[in-house]
Amino acid sequence: MAAFSKYLTVRNSSLAGAAFLLLCLLHKRRRALGLHGKKNGKPPLRNNEKEGKKERAVVDKVFFSRLTRILKIMVPRTFCKETGYLILIAVMLVSRTYCDVWMIQNGTLIESGIIGRSRKDFKKYLFNFIAAMPLISLVNNFLKFGLNELKLCFRVRLTKYLYEEYLQTFTYYKMGNLDNRIANPDQLLTQDVEKFCNSVVDLYSNLSKPFLDIVLYIFKLTSAIGAQGPASMMAYLLVSGLFLTRIRRPIGKMTITEQKLEGEYRYVNSRLITNSEEIAFYNGNKREKQTIHSVFRKLVEHLHNFILFRFSMGFIDSIIAKYFATVVGYVVVSRPFLDLSHPRHLKSSHSELLEDYYQSGRMLLRMSQALGRIVLAGREMTRLAGFTARITELMQVLKDLNQGKYERTMVSQQEKGAQGIPLIPGVGEIINADNIIKFDHVPLATPNGDILIRDLNFEVRSGANVLICGPNGCGKSSLFRVLGELWPLFGGRLTKPERGKLFYVPQRPYMTLGTLRDQVIYPDGREDQRKKGISDLVLKEYLDNVQLGHILEREGGWDSVQDWMDVLSGGEKQRMAVIPILYELNINLIL
Repeated sequence: MAAFSKYLTVRNSSLAGAAFLLLCLLHKRRRALGLHGKKNGKPPLRNNEKEGKKERAVVDKVFFSRLTRILKIMVPRTFCKETGYLILIAVMLVSRTYCDVWMIQNGTLIESGIIGRSRKDFKKYLFNFIAAMPLISLVNNFLKFGLNELKLCFRVRLTKYLYEEYLQTFTYYKMGNLDNRIANPDQLLTQDVEKFCNSVVDLYSNLSKPFLDIVLYIFKLTSAIGAQGPASMMAYLLVSGLFLTRIRRPIGKMTITEQKLEGEYRYVNSRLITNSEEIAFYNGNKREKQTIHSVFRKLVEHLHNFILFRFSMGFIDSIIAKYFATVVGYVVVSRPFLDLSHPRHLKSSHSELLEDYYQSGRMLLRMSQALGRIVLAGREMTRLAGFTARITELMQVLKDLNQGKYERTMVSQQEKGAQGIPLIPGVGEIINADNIIKFDHVPLATPNGDILIRDLNFEVRSGANVLICGPNGCGKSSLFRVLGELWPLFGGRLTKPERGKLFYVPQRPYMTLGTLRDQVIYPDGREDQRKKGISDLVLKEYLDNVQLGHILEREGGWDSVQDWMDVLSGGEKQRMAVIPILYELNINLIL
């Protein structure tokens, strides 16, 4: 027992305790993830994304392929504003690196003047530092300016591209009603895009600056202490980087899960705001509170596990990427000084040794710090892989929907076989013709495969008044969704006028953001109204026709901006929804 007592020191006990704590945290996180995967309970909201299809979120060839695809959108041409900011950042990074080297050399000379009691050298190099301060500050702030502008430019490019795809024809409708791969597109289009752009720019800066530092310090140190020292540091970078990248792999998947849960939490809160009146009439505040707390609890549990994982990873990162890299740096820089037969210092005085050590040691310390930043950048790259997977999934879904492809959980093949109708979306034919609507052997089915009418056949000529009635769920609204090309045809032939020649009044009145005039002429704008030659007096007649003329004076004129969904009563909103029928004079049919 006495033989082992010499190892029971305070330092060894602390290290053993820290290692034991780390192992416990890792074991607890794995158990939590395992138990979470075994739960089969349904979530309390519309999270209808496919469970079987998991997006990979690791740093591999797929990640770099996805990232390259998105970068081509954010930097569309060789000569563009984004390229200019990239060059500005690169120039500022090089300038900052040279400023760091100059500050090391000048700082060493200042300290040498202090130690050597040379008032002249001290004043000279101190005033050099004071004179260089404005330039160094300007370089640092130009770098920050370039980074912030590049983040904003990337976000603008990517947001415009995604919204062009999202708002093309009826893609925004299809994503929420025909496809169930993405449950919360608003989360992806807003927060995820912003975080992705910030992460890409930060990674560019965090990788470029250390690489520049390493190249420059290798050049300086090779002439001072030989090539063996920098080579040893680079070998350490390679080994530690591979090891840390391997154990960081869960970060990407945990980032994807975090963003999905954040989206669900935003969704339940937006539902509460949108349906506040209905919930208040039902006294549903307690039930809604349970729903919000349930979703928030899931988010908190995941964030807690993520924090524990980052704590354990931070412990390992600090040891490997920071402290042990410093140890390797000390070992490398000490070799020429501790080797008494080294030719570099055979005839060096004590002050020369001290000056050389300060300069070489600080450069090597900066190089080891740069190596540590590159190793730690792997953590951000793994997190970026999660955002990249989310953005790429959104882009792929938008592309599929714009091509008429969607994925949704259909009814079982046994049900379809029993009904004798193979449900293949888009196999029906749409023929555009004026003054007629004709359904010819069209199966009326919902997007998830529920058949409402097996074989629909009827014809309506222009000028006829037709009333479609029936019990709830028989397919009345579904018929108009197919007619409006919101739902796909599963077969047969549909003859109807072009989409722009039909006008549809939805079941729920919709009030757009903007002025009172915007409510009347929607979806046209002010310029469209002028091109059509419709004056405000004509718009006033439209209001009078539906007994809403008093609103013009009550709300303060055509240019008054209000929250019209709250300002107008239910009956006023229903009558307002009829006004666009009067405004659209060139329609052939009104439904």
